[in-house]
Amino acid sequence: MKGARGLSEERKVPRILIVEDEDHLATGLKLNLELEGYEADVASTAREAAELLLEATRYDAIVLDVMLPDFDGFSLCAKLRQSGNYTPVIMLTARAAAEDRVRGLEAGADDYLVKPFDLNELLARVRSVLRRRQWDLGKEKEERAGSRTVAIGEARVDFDSHEVIVRGSPVKLTRLELDLLRYFVDHPGKVLSRDTLLEEVWKLRNYSTARTVDNFISRLRRHFEKDAQNPEHFVSVRGAGYKFVP
Repeated sequence: MKGARGLSEERKVPRILIVEDEDHLATGLKLNLELEGYEADVASTAREAAELLLEATRYDAIVLDVMLPDFDGFSLCAKLRQSGNYTPVIMLTARAAAEDRVRGLEAGADDYLVKPFDLNELLARVRSVLRRRQWDLGKEKEERAGSRTVAIGEARVDFDSHEVIVRGSPVKLTRLELDLLRYFVDHPGKVLSRDTLLEEVWKLRNYSTARTVDNFISRLRRHFEKDAQNPEHFVSVRGAGYKFVP
């Protein structure tokens, strides 16, 4: 097994972790991901997934079911983010309620897909998070070459160290939150549509809903605005999108 993983790393084949307790679904996902050219491992419980994630092998994405036999995917995702693991996570769930989708995103998930789902859509979303993963790695190289620290109201953000200090206290942002924040900082005063943000930050085109952007804007406002209900920095532009005001 170690030899296979070493070969995978040399060839830079994306490796996906599937966390799913339904055997038939996990087997089908593994087969289709491998047919796409990826390597895939399967964990049927959150504990098994945690053990795999502690190994030296680096996963490029995680397909995570919410309803697991030991504890739920929300908790696992949140623990990953708290530990500093920002591997892209696509959550799968039979729960379609809006509050569940919001909870998944707030736990640190990068995307959320409701069962039953279309296989082609899942594969497209996997490709999307992998593209963003490669973009992140490229950005890390740029940041090491020369990053900058910015002030946003009472907050200070160091994009090189990923350190965020708000009113003297450290705040942890997910990698996707940092990506979105940096895109705004790089385009001050410019009105950015939801479609533009989805394409440039999420690397998604023709996405079915822009609600994902709204949820992430709300999260940035909670961190950086004095009054999230009356934002001064992340301003809504009616019918057009959002504008960042330094």
